[in-house]
Amino acid sequence: MKRILYAASECFPFVKTGGLADVVAALPKEFDKSQWDVRVVIPDYTCIPPQFRDQFKFVTSFQMNGGPDMGMKYVGVMEYEYMGVHYYFIDNLEYFECFYPYGDARYDIEKFTFFDKAVLSMLPVIDFKPDLIHCHDWQTGFIPVYLKNEFQANPFFHGIKTIMTIHNLKFQGVWDIDTMMGLSGFPAELFTPDKLEFNKAGNMLKGGIVYADYITTVSPTYCEEIQTPEYGEGLDGLLSSRHFDMQGIVNGIDTITYDPSTDMSIFKQYDVSNFRRNKKVNKEKLQEELGLAVDGKKYMIGLVSRLTDQKGLDLINYCMDGIADENTQFVVCGTGENRYENMFRHYAWKYPDRISANICYSEDLARKLYAACDAFLMPSRFEPCGLTQLISFRYGTVPIVRETGGLKDTVEPYNEYEKTGDGFSFKNYNGDELLNIVNYSKYIFFTKKADWNKMAERDMKKDYSWNASKFKYEGLYNYLCGWLEQEG
Repeated sequence: MKRILYAASECFPFVKTGGLADVVAALPKEFDKSQWDVRVVIPDYTCIPPQFRDQFKFVTSFQMNGGPDMGMKYVGVMEYEYMGVHYYFIDNLEYFECFYPYGDARYDIEKFTFFDKAVLSMLPVIDFKPDLIHCHDWQTGFIPVYLKNEFQANPFFHGIKTIMTIHNLKFQGVWDIDTMMGLSGFPAELFTPDKLEFNKAGNMLKGGIVYADYITTVSPTYCEEIQTPEYGEGLDGLLSSRHFDMQGIVNGIDTITYDPSTDMSIFKQYDVSNFRRNKKVNKEKLQEELGLAVDGKKYMIGLVSRLTDQKGLDLINYCMDGIADENTQFVVCGTGENRYENMFRHYAWKYPDRISANICYSEDLARKLYAACDAFLMPSRFEPCGLTQLISFRYGTVPIVRETGGLKDTVEPYNEYEKTGDGFSFKNYNGDELLNIVNYSKYIFFTKKADWNKMAERDMKKDYSWNASKFKYEGLYNYLCGWLEQEG
């Protein structure tokens, strides 16, 4: 049996703030249970819904010595099985009693330093020795550091491999060196430029990148981009030095959850055979619900996103007056920075029959948007993978994206002469280019509707389930743990 442990700060359905939770939830379920024992460990947040948390079973508890500024800490271990996957939860009310998994940056550094050491300390106590620990994002960056330093003296940990997956390089877990030394117990010699030091501070993600046996990102293009100064967030040199131990694997989506033929959140279910008719029904119902002009012939563009700089919203601001013409409607659903929330509120006030600003996170509204819209807009400044375009494929909604990261890897630009492609894309981070490609998509929608419907049909037939990604991860795990030679 091949034993893998996923370590992360969040996992759906227990706690979710972004795509990381979806990945950690979906991937372990895909492996063949007769060959793979894949388990997951996350913190035991008190904000986990009671219908799950009340079912957790106590496994064990022990005292763990943190760094000199942390001292002895209680570590509780809870467990729960969900959809065939074994989950562990690290319990400590001092750190994980919360309404939201993240908060003050300094406090987050401390609680995830505690979590990382607790994950390794737990393993011999519960008698589970994984062949590989798969770490996700900066919150688990110290696991490879602890493993290769403090824990190597214990024979139990010999031979355990680690993978560090970067979901978003922008977030790294950076704080001053004295604080990190006091919390982690790491000696001063680890805080050097070739190890944990970063701009005279400590960096948790950098530690994971340096000490992990292998690094993955969530798309091949993002893997290449972060090795350049433009996207490398100050770590491009380190990542370039490890490019032989790094690859990008595109995320998948849960094709059972996101299925327009069974999705009860949308107004009328549909599949490839009847989407031409039923998407129009969804559009008109949503127009009515949102107070927009009810007209199935309008071109409806959707945007479901965190409202932040990363998402290219300044480009939309530059050309919104051009996008929202009399034949086009624009619907946004999301929360984020005040300036962007107010920007969309302003345009909804300016064009009340064309633009709907829903400044909230609503999974129900998001699904209605996927089903009702003709196109989805993602003009991101950078995008490690992106799930929105994959979900929009599933619902026959054509993505309009900027060619960066996972958007470039998953969206093939439409070619009207060869009748190929599954979306529209532009290259440079430029508002005029965005407006040009949106206008081009309108031209195809209004003048070549048969070609548009063929493109939507191709989109619905695309396979972005986790199955393809799972085989790549299986190959990587086999390679790192030497199982390829054994099987050969």
